[in-house]
Parts: sequence; structure tokens; C-alpha cells
Amino acid sequence: MAKDDLANLEGTVTEARGGGNFVVRLENGHTLTAKLGGAMRRFRIRVISGDRVTIGVSPYDPTHGLILYRHKN
Repeated sequence: MAKDDLANLEGTVTEARGGGNFVVRLENGHTLTAKLGGAMRRFRIRVISGDRVTIGVSPYDPTHGLILYRHKN
């Protein structure tokens, strides 16, 4: 699935787990797990608990996503 096919949602990182995995609470109250996207890993952009992020979620599995963008505070 291409990155253009993902649904973009916004949320807040609540927990940082090992291996680049994160728990994110969306604005609508749902919680999902997310990994860092390719550009985020490539440019070594750090994400910590409390950061606002944009997540790309597949319509086939809405419990997992990719962190595409970290918003500036």
C-alpha cells in the first residue's frame, strides 16, 4: 500500500516502547501502536512522550500506523 493511500490522523504520543514503537492516543480517544516512518528514521527525528504527531493509518488495519510527522510545539 502506498503512503498516499493512508488516512492521516493526529494524536499525542503517550508511551515510547523499544525498537521505534510508540503508543499514540488519537484526538477521538482511540489508542493505537505506531512505528516511525522511513523519513523519520532516516533523518533521526526524535519522538518522545507528549509530542503531537501525524499518523498514517491503513484502512485494512486501523490498530497500527506510521508516524509521518512530528509537530512543533
